[in-house]
Amino acid sequence: MEILLNENERIDDLELNNLKIIQNKNYFCFGMDSVILSDFAKNIKNNSNVIDLGTGTGILGILLSAKTNIKQITGIEIQKEVFELAKRNIKLNNLENKFNIINEDINNLKKILKNNSYDVVITNPPYKKINSGKISENEINLISRHEVKCNLENVIEHASFLLKDKGEFYMVHRPERLPEIITNLKKYKIEPKIIKFVYPNKNKNANLILIKAIKNARSFLVVEEPIIVYNENGTYTDEILKIYGKNI
Repeated sequence: MEILLNENERIDDLELNNLKIIQNKNYFCFGMDSVILSDFAKNIKNNSNVIDLGTGTGILGILLSAKTNIKQITGIEIQKEVFELAKRNIKLNNLENKFNIINEDINNLKKILKNNSYDVVITNPPYKKINSGKISENEINLISRHEVKCNLENVIEHASFLLKDKGEFYMVHRPERLPEIITNLKKYKIEPKIIKFVYPNKNKNANLILIKAIKNARSFLVVEEPIIVYNENGTYTDEILKIYGKNI
């Protein structure tokens, strides 16, 4: 397949089942959080219908297509430019029959999608509240990083609407938002079941949190062993190497 790139684009090898992704340096490029989230969700049941809220350039759907036996994944992306790049990434990896994408605002999903229609919701949403942190001058990155078009409650509310009874919800976020996350999950009847913290190294505070929750489940929470990203010498830990599919 001939791949036409513009001057701001590159192709990254995902080093998994020969998958690749086109990234644009002017857009928000995926990071380790998406890779770790896809691994956290790798035990999704076979033949599940999955929806990714805020799919970006399609990284979660692409990784899940290789790590799981899901039936179908639908990506929701509000930004037209990013949506178009995600479509190219789906075509690049020959995933047209498994991965479809919709250019839409999460807050409009109740008008276009059916209630209780998905087995799994997965999301790597904007982490920062609109008036917090460094504000990017690039509008595309601003929307990707900050809660400009939707906030945490919007994401969880619509996840609850879309999930079937006992459907699974997977999310990566920042630990400082954990009280707000749990409050909203419970508000919309999605019970947190597993929490996993991610630490840059053993001497620093956690900077990511992984959450699995189940709609209309009983209350019982497990805090799993944390993920440590770097050894003291700055190299990746064995667990991160395994997540990236590297031989140890």
